[in-house]
Amino acid sequence: MPLIKNGAAADDSWTTALTPDELGHTGPLIVTLELWHAHRERLLGRNGPIGIRLASNQAPDLIAGDLHRFDLVALEFPKFADGRAYSHARLLRERHGFSGELRAVGNVLRDQLLFMVRCGFDSFEVADDRPLDGWEAALSEIDIVYQPAADRRAPVTTERSERPAVAANWAY
Repeated sequence: MPLIKNGAAADDSWTTALTPDELGHTGPLIVTLELWHAHRERLLGRNGPIGIRLASNQAPDLIAGDLHRFDLVALEFPKFADGRAYSHARLLRERHGFSGELRAVGNVLRDQLLFMVRCGFDSFEVADDRPLDGWEAALSEIDIVYQPAADRRAPVTTERSERPAVAANWAY
């Protein structure tokens, strides 16, 4: 599947292991939570970066104690209407202080890209049948935000308070 990083297509050096037979891969490896729990000691002894993939019903608290061991956390969007990964991303960045790569996988849509970035995602695995053009433009479609978020963009209220006061000429 194509990978989007920094708004553009990127090479993906990570391999996802879905079965124990695939754990012998030598490069960067993403494992499911189930594989992590079943083969934790083996995975800790491997050479190379390790990532974990959480399903939408698997909260970040399940890996909080091991979070420092992961270079990447992939959060699944199983369908358009399931937004739990947005909350999980914010928890990983803001509560747990995760600073590694945070990847959105599954039903990743261009229209939601900016909102995913605001929640802390920095890479996106998109379906093969989706055109890659326009993803960078999606990041700049909204330039005013109202709430603080994981992307650290200043909300409009902060920008307003930092501007010098302008005398108003009100005619009553």
